Formats: sequence, C-alpha cells, structure tokens
Amino acid sequence: MPEKKDRSPRPEPGPLGAGARVLVRRPSEPAQTGRIIEDYAELTDTEERGNAWAPVHRWAVALDDGRRLVFADTDDLTADPSTPGSAG
Repeated sequence: MPEKKDRSPRPEPGPLGAGARVLVRRPSEPAQTGRIIEDYAELTDTEERGNAWAPVHRWAVALDDGRRLVFADTDDLTADPSTPGSAG
C-alpha cells in the first residue's frame, strides 16, 4: 500500500508564526518591519497547487506602514530586532 505524504504544515523553528513581529528583507525593496498575520504553509506545495512560475509564498505580513500586505518566504524574514525579547 503506498504511503501518504504528510501535507500538514511544518512548524517553523524559532519565533516565526502568526502574530510575530518580523523584519522583511527582500532583494527588490528596503527592509521593513511588520506583523505576520497568516501562515500559508499548506498551500506552498507546488505539486498540487499553484504553478512553478508563480509560487505561493508562505507568510502574509502586514507592514508597519499601514498600507501594505506582503507575501514572503521564510528566508525573507527574521525576528524584528526592535521587539523586546527577540534574538538578533
């Protein structure tokens, strides 16, 4: 009998998760701070959803500028160093 792949979201090590304050660093724009509002880990598997040319990004982050919601990958985020108790 074939094994089923575990499609459940992988827990993220460290301080990342909904509600966490983060610093978003992406090559196309300056670093900005914000708060993670949603984790889309279950949608990031391109085998069944999305397209290789337009992948789903794992995290939805509301930026502190109050005007933008950005979607980012784990590699684009670090804990906000200005948040008390954060490492970094």
